[in-house]
Parts: sequence; structure tokens; C-alpha cells
Amino acid sequence: MALFVIGDTHLSLGSNKPMDVFGGGWEGYVDKLREGFRAVGPEDTVVLCGDLSWGMSLEEARADFAFLDALPGGRKLLLKGNHDYWWNTAAKMNRFFGEHGFSTLHILHNNCYDYGDYALCGTRGWFYEEKGDQKVFNRELIRLEASLKAAGERKKLCFLHYPPLYQGYTCPEILALLEEYGVEACYYGHLHGGSHRLAVEGRYGPVSYHLAAADYLQFRPQKIME
Repeated sequence: MALFVIGDTHLSLGSNKPMDVFGGGWEGYVDKLREGFRAVGPEDTVVLCGDLSWGMSLEEARADFAFLDALPGGRKLLLKGNHDYWWNTAAKMNRFFGEHGFSTLHILHNNCYDYGDYALCGTRGWFYEEKGDQKVFNRELIRLEASLKAAGERKKLCFLHYPPLYQGYTCPEILALLEEYGVEACYYGHLHGGSHRLAVEGRYGPVSYHLAAADYLQFRPQKIME
């Protein structure tokens, strides 16, 4: 049993917004994802760090969920990204997944999941471009803390969509929560293309940070631990 992470799959199998138009590494990205997931075993856990589907509703994203569900991995934990317009209440999403037999898909939102001695925590996070909406920002801080509190005294890994820091930018409130609750490592997505060079890879204070955007990982889920 192993733990993997990848974000920003940007699927559009049921809509018309393929990422291939951006060229470069995105050409043939669906096939690359399918090939990259061959490293994942049937009992493994994969955390998906948001921006998973361009679908505007659960129904429009159904083909993308079917694709993700069919990929190797016994458990896939889904975070919300800024482009996940299909996102709904946890009850509605879980019911939708159940009705369509998507048995490997689970929502990471105001909760946490066990992985051996670790708790897997997370939420969408925050980005400076949205700093003007204090209410949304405060809500994300509450969700992150709720997830971290749910972990209790277990060792913690945190997964976000937005980077809590990169070169020239930090979100002090999120960094403070990660440090307060003893998070060992934080994995995030959102940064693409030329923005990869801004990513913080490695330790910043007591926490280790890692970019997990799909194009950064060349569409191969990154193994975190066995």
C-alpha cells in the first residue's frame, strides 16, 4: 500500500475545454495520465489536489469522474480547486458518486483520512489574487483548521490546491496553522508552465513543501510513502 499525490488533471471528457490547446507538455495529457497511473497499485491511495474537471456541474463532469474512478488506486481523495465549478455539498457529491458506482472517489473537505500512522488533511486554500474577499478567506482558514483538528494527535500531511507560499509570496495565516498543528509536509498544485520556477520545493520553517501539479510531475502521480 502506497500514498501518491497529483493535482490539476483539468479533464474535459464531458465538456469542450481540453488542455491540449496549450501545447507543450499538455499535448495528449489524458493518455499521459492513464500511463502515469500505471505506477499506482490497486490498494494505493491517491490525493488529487483540485482542478480535476472543467465540467460546470456534477453531471457534466461525470465522464471525468468515470475516468478518475477507473484509474488504478483503491482510494482517491478529491480536493476542490478554483476551476472545479461542479463542486457541491459533500452530501450531494457523495450521493452522486454512489449512484454512479464511483467507489474509489472520496471528498477531502472539513475532514481527514487515515493513512497508517498519518492523517491526510486539506482544503482548497487561498491565493493573493482573491485577497479582497475576506469572508471566503476566513472560511478557508476555518475549513483547514477543522481538517487539522479532526486529525487529533496523529502525524499530519496537508494537501492544498493553492500554494501557501512561492517565491515572493506567503500566506502567513495558512503557514501558521500548518506549523501550529505540526504538519510535516504540504503538497499543493495550481502553478503551471512558467510558474513552476516560482514553486517552493523543500523545507520552509518546520514544514516541507512540494508542488504536485500534473504538468510539473509530467502527469505521473508522485509517491509520498509506502
